[in-house]
Amino acid sequence: MELENTINTPTSSWMQHTKVSTITIYKSKKALKPQSDGNCVTILSIDGGGIRGIIPGVILGYLETELQKLDGSDARLAGYFDVIAGTSTGGLVTAMLTAPNENKRPLYAAKDIKDFYLEECPKIFPQSNHLFSCIERVVKSMTGPTYDGKYLHSMLREKLGQTRLHDTLTNVVIPAFDVKLSQPTIFSSYAMKHFSSLDALLSDICISTSAAPTYLPAHKFETKEPDGSTREFNMIDGGMAANNPTLVAMAQVTREISRGNPDFASVGSSDYSPFIVLSLGTGTTKAGGFDAEDVAKWGLLSWLTNANTTPIIDIYTQASGDIADLHLSTIFQTMQCEENYLRIQDDTISGDLGSVDLATKENLKNLVKVGENLLKKPVSRTNLKTGASEPVNRGTNEEALKRLAAALSEERRLRLSNNSKNFSSLNPQRC
Repeated sequence: MELENTINTPTSSWMQHTKVSTITIYKSKKALKPQSDGNCVTILSIDGGGIRGIIPGVILGYLETELQKLDGSDARLAGYFDVIAGTSTGGLVTAMLTAPNENKRPLYAAKDIKDFYLEECPKIFPQSNHLFSCIERVVKSMTGPTYDGKYLHSMLREKLGQTRLHDTLTNVVIPAFDVKLSQPTIFSSYAMKHFSSLDALLSDICISTSAAPTYLPAHKFETKEPDGSTREFNMIDGGMAANNPTLVAMAQVTREISRGNPDFASVGSSDYSPFIVLSLGTGTTKAGGFDAEDVAKWGLLSWLTNANTTPIIDIYTQASGDIADLHLSTIFQTMQCEENYLRIQDDTISGDLGSVDLATKENLKNLVKVGENLLKKPVSRTNLKTGASEPVNRGTNEEALKRLAAALSEERRLRLSNNSKNFSSLNPQRC
């Protein structure tokens, strides 16, 4: 490898203002080396939320830009995280960040996610503007999915082609729900090694995790086992299982640790202190909730559609995401490593911004502004007594992401350095 310039990076907890040390780095486009060559387990998780996926898209664009300032323009998020997890729209983002192009590089740079949503969402969720569009929407939701999903399916198949789960540039975790088995299916790079039937086309996985009830049709497909037998999948949106997949991703890693996976040789099965976790929400409408006296009068139609939302789906996915965040906050705070868990979420969106499918140009541009404003908001953490998210004295989300970028960069260099030393001792002729 070729020596690059030395730069300054933080040496202690990444969420704190710390001393700086000079580290010599190496230029490399290779994938992230195993955790056993480093100090941390790095996880990125992205919630479901339809068109609101543009919000974490803005956040990720900022993080990748900070990594590029440290490590050069070739830096991509897949080269810094052991696991990238995503549900529903978050699953699509996961695929964009980890699916390889013809040069074995990520299909999308993080900065391009925003433009993907601006361009593709109006085609995935075409809007009717005539006088009776609201009535038409209600009728559709009563008789079938609001959208046929044809454009989404064809677009994913075109962009992802024959790429399978095992082809991703880092480990991924994408939940979906099998309606025939009435249980979640976790498409995981780790689980795939033990259950080959999970090595599905990435396009099928993305279609499955985004098949939101009432919005998009369920998805059926098959995979083949090595013995020639087939496994059938009957899938709907992963948000029915885990709209916030952070906990699922951590469980997958913990299982690998307990199985003795050598990639995690330095981590104990009950030790979360080496974990560095970035969990991104897609915004919630807590500020614009419903009054129980009004909800008490709702029938089926009101639960299915209310002010451009589907309350029965939105409330369920929001609640499951909050439970995951509360559980993770409890774990990290109890183990006194709360600085290692960063949850970025906007609980103040309302009106059209809360819709998962109102893909007008105006609404999408406003969602971009939500993401940009979220960067300027203070870092928040869940109060374990009240369950509410409260600002803490850790600066803004933007500042926290800069510290995270420095920690991720340092971890990557450590792994490359240790891996190079180990490799050189075994293969002296390659030095």
